[in-house]
Amino acid sequence: MSGPISKSDQSFLRQFSMVILFLMLVALTLIFLAWHIYSEAPKDSVGNTRQDTEQRIKPVAGVYAGKSGFAAIQAAQAAADKAAAGKVAYGGTTDGKAIYDHLCHSCHTAGIAGAPRLGDKAAWKARIAEGIATLVKHAEDGYTGPDGNHMPARGGNPALSDAQVAAAVKWMVSQSK
Repeated sequence: MSGPISKSDQSFLRQFSMVILFLMLVALTLIFLAWHIYSEAPKDSVGNTRQDTEQRIKPVAGVYAGKSGFAAIQAAQAAADKAAAGKVAYGGTTDGKAIYDHLCHSCHTAGIAGAPRLGDKAAWKARIAEGIATLVKHAEDGYTGPDGNHMPARGGNPALSDAQVAAAVKWMVSQSK
């Protein structure tokens, strides 16, 4: 059956053609927009891709075993101690109160991890009886008491010098007698 195209078919073809034309314009707009965004984006340098990859996938830490491993651990600890010694905390001040205000107060004000509170004579009495040298040693090296309370080495700041640790301990003891 061939014959003239009806008005409804003509209307459909006209509308369908308009929709197709509109979709083609949208597609072209999206293509040009994507091209523009791609051309503006920074390009990755291809350079040292192997070295970059090796840097990204290298292990975070190593496993040490035996005598050579123990020596490596000691050498790493010595290097860390030397680096920490090169950076003196709080401008090198030996003012016990200043060091307390910067670091020690966070535990010794609230009694965190069983830390004796500053000025609590009962809590400090047994500790003071052990002697200043013992308290300083515990503050420098860290200490876990028989009740499980823990004092981190140098209050958790390895950049504190021995003199700074001793000054802070002496100041705290003087406030708790």
